[in-house]
Amino acid sequence: MKITTDIIPQEQQFVGTPQDLDYEAICVFVAAGFFLDGDTYYKGLEVLKPGRHYELDDKRTTIRSEKTYFKWHYTPKERPLKQIVAEFADVFETIIKEQTAGKNVILPLSGGLDSRTQAVALKHLNIPVQSYSYAFTGGHDETKYSRRIAATCDFPFQDFKVPEGYLWTVIKSLSEINNCYSEFTHPRQMAFKDQYASLGDVFSLGHWGDVLFDDMGVAEDCSTEEQVALLLKKILKKDGLLLAESIWESQGFSGDFITYFKKRITNLLVDINIPNSANAQIRAFKSLYWAPRWTSINLSVFQAVRPITLPYYDARMCDFICGVPEQYLAGRQIQIAYIKLRMPALAKLTWQAQRPFNLYNYRFNKIPYNLPYRIISKLQRLTASRPYVQRNWELQFIGKNNDTALQHWLFNDFEGDEFVNITIRKEFYTLFKETDRVFYSHAVSMLLTLSLFFKYKLVEDLNQNC
Repeated sequence: MKITTDIIPQEQQFVGTPQDLDYEAICVFVAAGFFLDGDTYYKGLEVLKPGRHYELDDKRTTIRSEKTYFKWHYTPKERPLKQIVAEFADVFETIIKEQTAGKNVILPLSGGLDSRTQAVALKHLNIPVQSYSYAFTGGHDETKYSRRIAATCDFPFQDFKVPEGYLWTVIKSLSEINNCYSEFTHPRQMAFKDQYASLGDVFSLGHWGDVLFDDMGVAEDCSTEEQVALLLKKILKKDGLLLAESIWESQGFSGDFITYFKKRITNLLVDINIPNSANAQIRAFKSLYWAPRWTSINLSVFQAVRPITLPYYDARMCDFICGVPEQYLAGRQIQIAYIKLRMPALAKLTWQAQRPFNLYNYRFNKIPYNLPYRIISKLQRLTASRPYVQRNWELQFIGKNNDTALQHWLFNDFEGDEFVNITIRKEFYTLFKETDRVFYSHAVSMLLTLSLFFKYKLVEDLNQNC
């Protein structure tokens, strides 16, 4: 059996047979929110790596051969930004045209640049689009920006509102969709998943554009040690690290967790081996290990409804990025210039990350120019009748009914006590409830994910391989 994995895979492909639980790998999952490299919940089962040609046996239990066909690199070709933008336009629009030909496109919109860039291309190509966005009940509202983008492009627009407590009615279904390889509060699209099918034929999703089309915020000559330190800071959730360390110690593993994790990150980074650009090397690391094992897992909710397309995942886009000088990737210059080139009216709309400024004047987002906006924004938050909801977990974990459901899964129906004992679970739940909810929200969410895994997926996975 021959299998070729994409440079950035949209879904996991497994090889091997589940054996004992891989507790060290699960500790990494707890700390970071995604499994690292080819890890799974089990020893004996692994995920095929990106950019490879594989030959497997007919039962997918053994890898007979493995060959890398794409290796991330940094081979910049010096040319003016204007030429790079023209090249990007050609590649990007070609990809989107191929991915959406003859289809009615479902386009999630936000106030950022990735979906806005897609909107420009889809409008330029005259592809039929149904757009949508969402708002949190009592808080964060991307429809404010998305509606204006849709109107400017003359796209039909649907707004959704993420309600409190929706998670508990769909949590088992979500565990079946993502197989518990990602925690449950990020894919807020589960709140209106059943309404997607009527919007169109295929999703056009803007994931990973923000990684490919920006620098990583480091000096080009920074050392491997400095790169590792940055990745640890980006990948590890502080409360996830504390939870992983508690589990690691309770299991009696040798050494300490952070040393184990740091060694793995270092080895993976060194293996990429892009010596002439630290930014390119970190971007490659994220694309190899973060995109397929976290971002792609959460795409499974979309994929459960309609086929998905991802222009930024395309091999041609990955290859294009490897040849762009880093100075033109910094600050999202290429996407900004493309939007200005193709559709200046969209460039004049507020950029959410730089509000209240747009793509022409966002460099004024500093004191004293942004001071009036910051004052008004703070006054609005201070005088609000209820706390402003900024994160999905706030709608799913806070409040009496949510708390009852959360406690049910963490304590009454938790079947993985041999891995995370009741003392550890009570400790982190109490820290979440009584100290800092924002800080400890990831740890609680990971405990919830593990609860569903031990309740449903462990038995299902083992039964399938009996």
